[in-house]
Amino acid sequence: MPGFDIGRIDDVIHGRMRLGVMAYLASAEVADFNELKALLRATQGNLSIHLRKLEDAGYIAIEKSFLGRKPLTQARLTPAGRAAFLRYLTAMQQLVDTQG
Repeated sequence: MPGFDIGRIDDVIHGRMRLGVMAYLASAEVADFNELKALLRATQGNLSIHLRKLEDAGYIAIEKSFLGRKPLTQARLTPAGRAAFLRYLTAMQQLVDTQG
């Protein structure tokens, strides 16, 4: 495929669960852990691992607090995460464009 560079697809984002987190946060701005868990049909442990990977890459920020006596974990895209997600979408669009 001339013009397509597979190296432009971000492996951190490309996993189904992480892509779901990024896509949701791109429009929702912020989401709590239970909201993401339900939306993505993930287990607590599985979602935690994927959120940590996105956080380690600098793509999301995790904020932990309490709502009353209950712990509240919220995730939001960082500016770097938004830029990475836009690059990812551009790379995927280029892949689609080479197919037609």
